[in-house]
Formats: sequence, structure tokens, C-alpha cells
Amino acid sequence: MPIREPMDDDGQAVAGFAMAAVDTNGVVTGWTPGAGRLLGYRRDEVVGRAAQTLLAGELPSSALRSLKRQEEWRGSLLLRHRRGHVVGLDVDAAPMGSEWAVIAEEPGIPLAEWALDQMPAVFGVYDHEKRLMGSSAEGRRVMGVPEQEVIGLRVIEFSPGRRSEKLEELMDQVMETGERVTAETFTQAPGETRAHAWSVHLYPLKDPDGNVRGVSVAALDTTSQYKARKRLSLVNTAGMRIGTTLDVVRTAEELTEFVLGQFADFASVDLLDAVLDEATEYAGPRAAGPVALRRAAQSSVLDGAPETSVRPGEPDRYPKESPLARALITGEASRHWIEDHDVQDWLRVDPPHRRSAEALGIHSVIVVPLRARGTTLGLAQFIRHRTPDPFDPDDLILAEEITARAALSIDNALRYTRERNTALTLQRSMLPQHTPRQAAVSVASRYLPADARVGVGGDWFDVIPLSGTRVALVVGDVVGHGIQASATMGRLRTAVRTLADVDMPPDELLTHLDDLVLRLNREEHPDGPDEDQDPGHTGSGDISATCVYAVYDPVARHCAIARAGHPAPVVMRPDGTVEVPAVPAGPPLGLGGLPFESTELDLPDGSTIALFTDGLIGAGKHDRVPEGDLAAGAARLAAALAEDPSASLEDMCDHLMRTLLPEAPADDVALLLARTKGLDASRVTTWDLPPDPAMVARARKLTTDRLAQWGLEEMAFVTELVVSELVTNAIRYARAPIRLRLIHDTSLICEVSDASSTAPHLRRARVYDEGGRGLLLVAQLTERWGTRHTPRGKTIWTEQPLPPSP
Repeated sequence: MPIREPMDDDGQAVAGFAMAAVDTNGVVTGWTPGAGRLLGYRRDEVVGRAAQTLLAGELPSSALRSLKRQEEWRGSLLLRHRRGHVVGLDVDAAPMGSEWAVIAEEPGIPLAEWALDQMPAVFGVYDHEKRLMGSSAEGRRVMGVPEQEVIGLRVIEFSPGRRSEKLEELMDQVMETGERVTAETFTQAPGETRAHAWSVHLYPLKDPDGNVRGVSVAALDTTSQYKARKRLSLVNTAGMRIGTTLDVVRTAEELTEFVLGQFADFASVDLLDAVLDEATEYAGPRAAGPVALRRAAQSSVLDGAPETSVRPGEPDRYPKESPLARALITGEASRHWIEDHDVQDWLRVDPPHRRSAEALGIHSVIVVPLRARGTTLGLAQFIRHRTPDPFDPDDLILAEEITARAALSIDNALRYTRERNTALTLQRSMLPQHTPRQAAVSVASRYLPADARVGVGGDWFDVIPLSGTRVALVVGDVVGHGIQASATMGRLRTAVRTLADVDMPPDELLTHLDDLVLRLNREEHPDGPDEDQDPGHTGSGDISATCVYAVYDPVARHCAIARAGHPAPVVMRPDGTVEVPAVPAGPPLGLGGLPFESTELDLPDGSTIALFTDGLIGAGKHDRVPEGDLAAGAARLAAALAEDPSASLEDMCDHLMRTLLPEAPADDVALLLARTKGLDASRVTTWDLPPDPAMVARARKLTTDRLAQWGLEEMAFVTELVVSELVTNAIRYARAPIRLRLIHDTSLICEVSDASSTAPHLRRARVYDEGGRGLLLVAQLTERWGTRHTPRGKTIWTEQPLPPSP
């Protein structure tokens, strides 16, 4: 609250007067020279510090009660002088909006009179009959009449109107209840061109016996706060009203309709022609020559939008020198008055806009480029002519915020349109473009659609790294071609990745995948399948798929495989022996109610696993192989693999495709070859730990010794912490047997296994909790961590990146 010391007729400060302001947080915000003389502090030494530091004792209880009730208080305070001695003062304290005015009164000084004259707020004192007994100078200025003309009159008498009636009603309420009242109102002061927002505070004036004898009224001009709240409300509402559809023109219309009346008298949205070209990706406006736009939407408070001669859908051109063209090229919003030189220069060469500006009395304009993701899409223009107030800097910020929301929605609509038109091309990107980094197997793959005109079908393959250096190999086949098959393929591929991430065994994973296909079918056909539909038809709601899922563990050199109606994989041993493992077929995905079974295989290093779709073996290239004879096709594939066991996987893929497929395959083909690479025993260490807390230190010691043998001493500190947390948790909360395993692969893997099936989870520990931070610490120190369940319990694992090679 700005305060100042009273001056005499010569402009000199009156001695013996001290005044300070304190906000609701107890921080000094105002300090007069008189206060400095009393306590020895300069203004810059006091403003901004806590008022509590100036006290030499505790606040009286009566002062605390007044503070709590927001009531005036008068009493004595002991204050600390800058030199250290105590100063006793009689003070008056009164709430003024969000601050307290504190006045130190000395005998013979008319402080109350000075305070009223110099108070920067509207203030008035009224008796029990609501007659004005005194007012501040600011109050008299707002009323626009001398004080002697209104003293003794009621508000309704010197300022008739509904607002005065409401004020007197509030006075009655205060005198009746003895409680303070706060209200908001709008009033236009004499000489002002616009109404101001006021926060009005009414306080009861009580005699020593507690009887209400009058009312004090304080009013603070809160116009700036009101406008700020209104702008914030507009921004929040804009988020709900603009961009409700994925239609470019409708979004532009929503922007112009939203601002009309409450922000601008006319609004328009122009988009560059290149933006609306769905065949190209727009890069921005040209930096030279006139700028061509097309009117997407406009709204006016006047019928027929006389502010412009351009109609929606029509083109328009802005000269390079105009503020609109400059905003497009620079990407910066701007605010203009009609008298600005650059606006006048533009209007001289643009007669239609000049005529409308003169006829309607346009006085201010805001132009904001529509920008999204670093690209300028067009321009929004806001004009005022009926609204008397010109745009101010805060209005420019508001226009930028609202326009930014609209620009993002327009950009989303444009992108949606382009992506919808290119959906068929993008289907191919659903297939993996490269295999992820892992060391368990070397892989090579091929995908060949049956007909290039049909596009990507429903065949897919994937290689998914798992915990403990393991890897999952997947090949699947969704029946059909086109968008529906590709969309289903994408959903199933994502589901497999999600299920694999929780380390499900192959048979359990296929069971969950089967449930997903059943659910998709129910969603597409909630009333059941169409009985009149051709049985051979595969369309919306008739999802059918097959899949084979294998998990290879390079530590145990062990592979688990399960399949759902899919051709069994073919395995070639390092010596060239080829076999088709007896993996139970299982039902196709989507039948439900039937179990899936896994087959376990031991695979020595260098074994090759071939996973494929039926398109590779279902249509023979030679007459001796009947079409559709999958068993014969699998035998031919096995024979082709055995022809050159030492060939590279890429060469082997090419050889199989050439040998097994005709020139024009009748079905999509997916092929995935994986060659196993077992992990050397020297890179794996396992310890069985008794469930004794004393073994935690032993586990740390074993870990640091093994890291030293592997040359990973710099990882010892973090790994010790991880081992300590995981082993402690296993001993404290799980059951024996407890096992610690370290694996040195492309990363350092730490695993702790126990016989409990309860999975741990992160939680946020409270300040005084003794535990609960272990897993959070592990998650922060490691690159990845997780839990996988086993038939005998569970394993908690972590991965840390290896230090860079010297």
C-alpha cells in the first residue's frame, strides 16, 4: 500500500508522525521517514522483512484477536530501535484490503485527520443513521463533490441509484449483526470513461460497551485484479470451447465466435493456401512479396461483418509492408492503434480496409500468427470499435494464449486429415524396421505381402528383449488384408509386447492374447456374428489370428515355445540336424475355452530357430508339393535349412524365400530366423543365501569381489546398494530359498530370487517412516528393474549400463 508522510504548506515533512504498512503475511510493505526517525531504520532496511523482527515483546492478546477478526485495534507496543533499545509507542492499526495500516500517534498531532486526507483508498465513516460523518480525500474525489456538501447526508441522498441502495442495505446488515461484510461492485468515477471494479469492506464501529454506533466503509480499486481474473477465465473457457472437432474450418469459427463481444468486436482467421493443401507438408510463409491467405472464419457484432469485404472461403492479399504480413513472416504478435504510422501506411494502399476503419471508428487492432509446432499456419485478427477501451498489453498476451490453443487444434485437424488420407501407406510402418539390441540371439527377417496393391496384411514378427538376458521371438498371422487386418495386427503386436514385459510364460501369454481377441470380437459384434455372412468372409468383428511365441534363455541355453493354431517352428542344431519340435498346436486365437501348452527345448550354442507364417510353406513352388500341405511345406523348409548350415542368417533367409515361394505368393509371408548365442559360464555367478540378516553384508562382499574379477570396480558402489536392498527385502519379507545371481552381459544384471509370490511395489515413504525407500532407491540407481514370477516364487531383477570402454 503506497503511503507517504504529510507535508506542511512549505512542502516539509511534519515531525512526530510515523506510518507503516504490513501485508497479511506479516511483511512490511510501506515505511515513512517519520517511522524511520522513531526506530532508526531506513526504508530499504525494513521493507520486505517480517514485522515480527521489529517487536521487543509479544503482541498483546487483544491485538491478536483483532488481527484474526480483521478489526481495528488501538494500544501500546514495545518496539526495538535499530540501536537496540526499546521504544514504547501508542499505535492505531486498521485493515485496508490485503494490508494493515499502522500509525504511531504522538500527543498534539492530528494523525487521524492526516490519515484520512492521505489514505490512497476510498474511506468513509457513517453514523447509526447511515449519515456520512467523514471521508478520505480519495473518497471525495470518487464522489466528485466537496465534503462539506455531503457531510450529514446518506449515500442514497448524494448519489441516488441501485448501487447506493445496495450499499445502505449492507450498512444495515453490519449494524444489525456487528460483523464485517465484503462486496464487489462496479462504479464509474466522475471524469472516467469506464467503470472500475471495487472491493468494498464494511466494518462495525463499536463503543467501549460493544454497541455498534456506526459503520466504516473502505473501498479499494481492484480493476486490474478483476481484469486478470476475467482473462484467466477466458483462457480456461477457451480450452473447452475451441477445438471440439477435427475440422479446420469449424475450429476457426469457434475461435472467432468465442472472442466476439467479450474481447473483440470483430475477429477473423485467415489460413495460407498451402496449409490447406492436404498433399503437402507446409513449411511456413514466404519472406518476400505479398502474402496470400484465405478467409477461414470471421465474426462481427454487426450484421453482415462490414469491417471487411472478404467473405469466408475467399482469398485475400496483404501488402508486404502491412502489420499483418509482417506478423506472418516474423511469427510475432503485435498490437496497433489506428493512428500508428505503419497502420496508416498500410491503409493508404488498401482502400477497402481504410474505408471500413473510417466508417466504423476502428481504433485498435491485434494481429496474432497462428503457430503450432514451430510453423506459422495463418493469422488471427481482433478489432475493437464499439468497445471504447483500446487493447492493452495484457490483452495482447490473452490473444496470444487463446490463438495458440486454436492453432494447436487447427494443426491437429490438418494432421488428422493428412494421416487419414495416407493410412494405407503408413500400415507398413507397423512392422519392426530393425531388431532391438540384445545378445542372446542373432536374427534376420523377411516380410513379403501377397499383393502390393492390397498393402500390408496381418502377418507380423517381433524380437523382444526380456529380463535376465532372455529374448522373446514372436511370429503371428491375422487373417485378411487391408486396414482392418493391419489395425488388428498392430493391437496384437502391442499386446504381446505388453504381456512379454511382465515376463509371462509362453502358454500364459497366449491365453491372455486369446482373451484379448475374444474381447475385440465382442466389441465389434455385441449382438453376435451375422448368420447370413459368407463363412469365408473376414471383416469387422470376425477377428481370427494365429501366433507362435518362444522365449530363449542364453544362461540356461533353454527355450520354451507355445503356439496358437500356428505352424510349429523348425530347429536346426549346430551339426546341421533339423527337426520340427512337437509343440502342441493349440487353438487359433479367438476361440476361447481351450488351453495352450508349452514345450521346453535345450538348444546348444549356434542352434537356428525358424519361425514363419503359413504363407511360406502353404503354397508350394513345385508340383510335387500339394498346395496347402503344411506338413510337406515344413519338410521342404527343413531340407532347405540343412543345405548350408554354416550360411549367414541373411543368406539363409534369401535362400528360403527363393526355394519355397513361387513368383507370385498367394499369401503374405513372414520369416524370422534366430541363431542362439549362449552366455559363457564365467559371466554368470549364483549364490544361495540363508535367510539370515547377517548374510546381507556377506552378499555385498561376494558382489564386490565378483565385480573386481570382471573389471567392473567402478560399478561396485551402486551394485552394493542394489544388492543390499534386494537381499534385505527378500530376507525380511519373503521365504527361503533365497538366491543372488549376477550376469555380466551387455549390461550388468542383478537378480534376487525367493519362494514368495508376492510382488513388491514402489511407494512414497513419509518423512518419519523408517523404511519404504528401498525400491525407490533401486529404481533411481538402475536403468531398469522389474519382477518376474516363476513356478517356485519370484525374481526381482535390475539392469545397469556398463561403463564405456577405455
